[in-house]
Amino acid sequence: MEKVTDYFGSMVFDDRIMKATLSEKVYKSLKRTIDRGTPLDISVANAVAAAMKDWAIELGATHYTHWFQPMTGVTAEKHDSFISPAPDGRVIMEFSGKELVKGEPDASSFPSGGLRATFEARGYTAWDPTSYAFVKDGTLYIPTAFCSYTGEALDKKVPLLRSMEAINKQALRILKLFGNTKVKSIKTSVGPEQEYFPCGS
Repeated sequence: MEKVTDYFGSMVFDDRIMKATLSEKVYKSLKRTIDRGTPLDISVANAVAAAMKDWAIELGATHYTHWFQPMTGVTAEKHDSFISPAPDGRVIMEFSGKELVKGEPDASSFPSGGLRATFEARGYTAWDPTSYAFVKDGTLYIPTAFCSYTGEALDKKVPLLRSMEAINKQALRILKLFGNTKVKSIKTSVGPEQEYFPCGS
């Protein structure tokens, strides 16, 4: 009989999988982006995309989707295939860092809170590396944030990420006032009582 520990999180591209599939240099760079919000280099994005694609294909995935939470009360997905036709009639499986970090779903079908006219379809999804990607029903799900061309939030995640960054910035400022310069970032989570629990690292 299969134990829960054998399958729990087995379809999630989590920290264990990252350590096992990425080079030490790429892993450390990605962790800096996740922990401190440093810019993601395209070479790191390409390496992560290749590892993520190979891992997902091993689990039976043929497609990937940028998965986001528009202001509709339900989630949305923009699906694409790993499969690209080759000149000799075969297919090759491709997934680049550019495809991982950015997508352009048709934003005209989503509410914008009056930020722009319905016919203006420019909306962008951006990979959120702080949330783990996962495989479900033969598809690699990549958690993303959804915003307009000019940076306005078109989903429920962008305001959350921005508020977490604001708390991080101000908490670090206060810690510095008390002489603590060792903490580099503050992680915020919400407990069952909806209280904030900052944790420094």
